[in-house]
Amino acid sequence: MKRRGFIAGMAGGIALAFASTAASAQTITLNGASQFNDDHAFTKSMVKFEELVKKYYGKPVNFVLHKNSALGLEKQYFEYMAQGRAVDYAIVSPAHMSTFSKAAPFIDAPFLFRDLAHWNKVLDQDVLKPIADEIAQKADVMLIGYAGGGVRNVFANKPVRNMAELKGLKVRVQGAPIWSKTFAATGMSPTVIAYNEVYNAIQNGVIEAGENEAAGVEQMKFYEVGPNLAMTEHAITIRPLCFSGKTFKKLPADLQAAIVKAGVEAGAYGRQIESGEDAAKLDTLEKAGKLKRIPFADRDQLKKLVDPVMASYAKEIGADQILAKINAIK
Repeated sequence: MKRRGFIAGMAGGIALAFASTAASAQTITLNGASQFNDDHAFTKSMVKFEELVKKYYGKPVNFVLHKNSALGLEKQYFEYMAQGRAVDYAIVSPAHMSTFSKAAPFIDAPFLFRDLAHWNKVLDQDVLKPIADEIAQKADVMLIGYAGGGVRNVFANKPVRNMAELKGLKVRVQGAPIWSKTFAATGMSPTVIAYNEVYNAIQNGVIEAGENEAAGVEQMKFYEVGPNLAMTEHAITIRPLCFSGKTFKKLPADLQAAIVKAGVEAGAYGRQIESGEDAAKLDTLEKAGKLKRIPFADRDQLKKLVDPVMASYAKEIGADQILAKINAIK
């Protein structure tokens, strides 16, 4: 009897173990990636995305967010998502999507938006949908939400107050051609350098300046080598929350629905965080004596020089109608 009881108990234990293993096997794991730590707006947006997916899905799903560039940089994240490996979701600069879509960097092009109010209206009216559709088709990566909202300025190792002082400035720009073209049109000398090499490049005299929003300047400590922040306000960032199409297609329909819904809301949350934190971060850095905000006197002249380049570029990539719609929004 004792032996029978032992066998029965053992069988029950094995059955329970199998049930537990089966349940564990059914729990889906999604891997995210961020170049930054917990304090950065992008990381916070992805944590919010995780929370919202769990809320709307209502079933167990395991999220693993790899922070502090543990899986490389944004360019690699996008390539991984396109391949359907290593990274399932991440916030990525549109500049890193240019290999798959010429139109992608247009989402984040310089002097595209007049101000934050204009920027928000463009995103709320889904004017950028044709570009998102192209990226989904060519890269198999979905743009499920739009974070960003940081106003980008030029940080330099010397004061830059006007067009005369801007001329010939050796500045690092993002890899998409539109950035080099627009910055060259203003008289600067743009060069493409990896994001994580900018600090050393300024320190070693390879370049004199870079351009970024407040969160990036703070996180990467660019103020240590470029403490003069010229308030060019040349761009307002759009940072798409991306999701691998290959991963998405393998997921249950109810989880897919939760991801799509959560993506929109997490993107809006990210915009609210970054646009709200932008000025506050600069205030803190300036009060601490780490950087100095320098008014840029010739912004209108800067924009006039860039406008023809933008119009030509939009026509070249077939985004001229999108540009017209953006400009028409009041």
